[in-house]
Amino acid sequence: MTAYRVVDPATNELVREYPTATDSEVQDGLTRAYTAFRSWRTTPLPQRSRLLHRVAELYAERLDDLAAIVTREMGKPTREARGELKLVMSIYRYYADNAEQFLADTPLSPRMGGTAVVRKDPIGPLLGIMPWNYPHYQVARFVAPNLMAGNPVIVKHAPQCPESALGIEALLRDAGAPDGVYVNLFATNQQVADVIADPRVLGVSVTGSERAGSAVAEVAGRHLKKCVLELGGSDPFIVLDSADVAKSVKAAVTGRMANAGQMCNASKRIIVVEALYDAFVEQFSAAMSALRPGDPTDPESGFGPLSSEDAARRLVEQIEEAVAKGAKLRTGGRRADRPGAYVEATVLTDVTPDMRAYHEELFGPAAVVYRVADADAAVELANSSPYGLGGVVFGADQAAAEAVADRLDTGMVWINSPQGSAADLPFGGTKRSGTGRELGALGIEEFVNKKLIYTPKPR
Repeated sequence: MTAYRVVDPATNELVREYPTATDSEVQDGLTRAYTAFRSWRTTPLPQRSRLLHRVAELYAERLDDLAAIVTREMGKPTREARGELKLVMSIYRYYADNAEQFLADTPLSPRMGGTAVVRKDPIGPLLGIMPWNYPHYQVARFVAPNLMAGNPVIVKHAPQCPESALGIEALLRDAGAPDGVYVNLFATNQQVADVIADPRVLGVSVTGSERAGSAVAEVAGRHLKKCVLELGGSDPFIVLDSADVAKSVKAAVTGRMANAGQMCNASKRIIVVEALYDAFVEQFSAAMSALRPGDPTDPESGFGPLSSEDAARRLVEQIEEAVAKGAKLRTGGRRADRPGAYVEATVLTDVTPDMRAYHEELFGPAAVVYRVADADAAVELANSSPYGLGGVVFGADQAAAEAVADRLDTGMVWINSPQGSAADLPFGGTKRSGTGRELGALGIEEFVNKKLIYTPKPR
């Protein structure tokens, strides 16, 4: 049974539990969304836009309260939680301002004569299965474009973030969303499978682990439902021989340690060419060891706890297994000496393919640094991962950095910058990191019917 409860990871104390939805409540949510689709699909775009602008306004008004909930539920430092919510506001405003352009008819020039357009129509209610690490941002990526496209959304949030889920539900309601346009469900895994199978649901979007994505995609495929999957990553951070070491070290720390390292597109594998390796490892290890975990409400804390006690235990097990098999621990590697789900900032080197840390995603404040001979070897190592979400290339020679970026098997590459996110930049990966795209113009096209309308030339 899925348990929806708030456990503060800074103290491991149970704050509150919430009941899961009954089967009757799930059916009621499906009915409301399906009923809402009949009118929402024809609601004029300016009216949908006003709703999203009001959502952004309410986020601004409730910023402090919503950020405090995120910190309590999953341990994100309050300053980072506020940053997440500001990004959310930009996403709602972006789609409110640009959806009319994105959804406009595309005219064609048929060789047979006549006229033709491709029209982007909504397809119907959608299910979004959301993660805990960015409990507002991930929802906005799913909700904003699809509400503008005319699709009602049903959201199944992560079990450890029920109060964020309720906060979003209240915010959409207070912004004026018609009943059924946004539906929150505290569903169990079996209920989720039933919702995907229900003919009233036309698609599903998942952000989560590879295991969760595979399970959802299996059910969706069985019922011929469109799926967007944003899954795990083991993103490379490549430092070329012409890079500024100090600048690349600073970017690598930022790319690895945001949200205590709990990002799917965090820089988890630092790949450094031999000429710079020793200097980079020394400076990077020193910078990581200087970061101190602490109270996520304290702006002076270097980073917060992991999301849960299980997450902290699992990460330490991965680190200890690597060290036992010969990996070199440059700094960290232990539980922090304080209550809560804290792990020290960790740097590993000499990691080999027989270690879990080589193949598995390290979801927390731990980085692996690899030594390679040159750019070709860096690309080969980067592409050896089963994941292909994002990557970073650092080098003073812009052309050389772009050439390496072209060769990476990833959905995103950032050059001379830590990976980030913006409303107008598409987000998504390849290989086992998932399928489809969110954000940008591409994000609104995943769940629309691109319908051809052809009119022959008059005789």
